[in-house]
Amino acid sequence: MMERVFSAPAKINLCLHVLGKRPDGYHELCMLMQRVSLADRVTIRLNDAPGLVVECPGLDLAENEQNIAARAARLVMDAAGRTDGVAVHIDKRIPVAAGLGGGSSDAAAVLVGLNEMLGAPLSRADLLREGARLGADVPFFVFGETAWATGIGDRLVKAPPLPRVWYVLVNPGFAVSTAWVYGNLRLTSPGGVAKLPEFFASPRDLAGLLHNDLESVTIGGHPQVAEIKSALMGAGALGALMSGSGPTVFGLFADEAGAQRAGAALASRADWRVFQVHPLA
Repeated sequence: MMERVFSAPAKINLCLHVLGKRPDGYHELCMLMQRVSLADRVTIRLNDAPGLVVECPGLDLAENEQNIAARAARLVMDAAGRTDGVAVHIDKRIPVAAGLGGGSSDAAAVLVGLNEMLGAPLSRADLLREGARLGADVPFFVFGETAWATGIGDRLVKAPPLPRVWYVLVNPGFAVSTAWVYGNLRLTSPGGVAKLPEFFASPRDLAGLLHNDLESVTIGGHPQVAEIKSALMGAGALGALMSGSGPTVFGLFADEAGAQRAGAALASRADWRVFQVHPLA
């Protein structure tokens, strides 16, 4: 029996532009994505007895291999030609359906971690390709670096170094369906896409890049998102933005002390979950 533990970090979208709808029904996107220190803990164990089990206490997963983490494990087991068993245990810390990519990150951790445990039957290119089959955000987590993402999020280019900042994530305690957000998005003529500079002079420069085309849709159905943005700005954030399809909002701070003060002030709201995090490379 072999057992390993892997970290599955959350992500934020520093900018998210929706460029149009594709013939396959997906939307063409242009995003700057960054991983942060809030993370799920994924334990993978290989067993002698056959069978594939994924457990996530406190969360009802789809049965058998219908959940994304189990599908990731099956992809690797089939590639390795293995018929023995694997058990996955997810210690969930990232809020669910929150715009933070938790489920996709868990799947990527299983994909990359199990592949490593089985002697790497899949190349990095294979992992990126198979990740895209599992979900649009999975390739980003396989990529493992701050990235400019296009297509449905599966075409990735490493971003230039960003300034050292801290974030305060605020989740209002309810889930938002990504399908509902995109289904209610009314596309007009495409606006200008943020140009990522080769060099940022300061955290304030990064704050000036923040943009999310999905934000107005989610705020229309959930005004609490706008309330959280206002609260973060009032607590000293240089900028605040909804991540992904929401409803989590992050505030950008120049230093850890400012983030800690803001986090402590906002944590007094019993219905909000507040996390002070730093970006991962």
